[in-house]
Amino acid sequence: MAHVFQIDPNTKKNWLPTSKHAVTVSYFYDSTRNVYRIISLDGTKAIINSTISPNMTFTKTSQKFGQWADSRANTVYGLGFSTEHHLAKFAEKFAEYKEAARLAKEKSQEKMEMATSPSQESPGGELSSPLTPVTPPMENINGTDDICDTTPNSDTRPEPSQNALAFAHSPVMTKHWEAELEALKGNNAKLTAALLESTANVKQWKQQLAAYQEEAERLHKRVTELECQSNQTPAIKSQKTELNQTIEELENMLRDKEEEMEKFKEELENMNDLMEQKDTLTQKLEETELRSRVLEEQLAGAEQRLEENQEEQENFRKSLRTLLELLDGKIFELTELRDTLARLIEEAS
Repeated sequence: MAHVFQIDPNTKKNWLPTSKHAVTVSYFYDSTRNVYRIISLDGTKAIINSTISPNMTFTKTSQKFGQWADSRANTVYGLGFSTEHHLAKFAEKFAEYKEAARLAKEKSQEKMEMATSPSQESPGGELSSPLTPVTPPMENINGTDDICDTTPNSDTRPEPSQNALAFAHSPVMTKHWEAELEALKGNNAKLTAALLESTANVKQWKQQLAAYQEEAERLHKRVTELECQSNQTPAIKSQKTELNQTIEELENMLRDKEEEMEKFKEELENMNDLMEQKDTLTQKLEETELRSRVLEEQLAGAEQRLEENQEEQENFRKSLRTLLELLDGKIFELTELRDTLARLIEEAS
């Protein structure tokens, strides 16, 4: 018994539940086509009809969840089991029938090479003969170890309290991740605004720096020209000193701007780290939402089974009350009969 999911054909990321509750997932052998199939029915609807091929792989993505891709059906199937043991049992049988499918394919190819007449194999698609369930002696392959029984049994059902406990924690985790994601979004918006402002400032500083460099070159040329003059006056020396001071001030300003640019580079690197953290938290949130949906399905199934068990107990109590009333009536009739017989004996004596 397992909850059946299929990958969303649009996003190829999210799982879509195809059964409202846990259903039977069985292995079958098609003797006509000599292939193995995985089939699951929800009422009269076939939600899984997957032919096992040698190149298929069943992957355990968690302790109780596994998946495999079916290229013929152009989808990915996912199964959520109630216990880790059931998942391991299903994976073991999947590997066994995958190897059997490989051997059957090799034998089929050898027979086709040795055959002298065209093959009578039915075309792909629908089965041309009834499917034979692959069931070993005294063992059920439907994801459980016990023999399948149609009688409801409350002992084999999972405890609702455990499912409810797991489900109670999932919304808390979801809210926690959502709060962190909102905080990261706010920080991201602030950093984006700061980045835009710093980019504009960097462009302005680059323009100022280019202007300062041009001014410094012009001043250096002017100083050189003044030094080349043979007759220097005190006024020219004073102008040279002022020009040298201006050059030093421009160089100091240039160093300050370079330091500020280095700081902004570090802030950009920190923002990239925050963006990576945001992507990681988003992925964790999606995984938490998926686990929350699976737990909701398990809780709904447990509640439904609990209601059915309570209804059965109520019907049993009603039956006992009816039987007790009938028994009281019979006892009353016997008492009257005994009194009548006693009176007849007394009259006869």
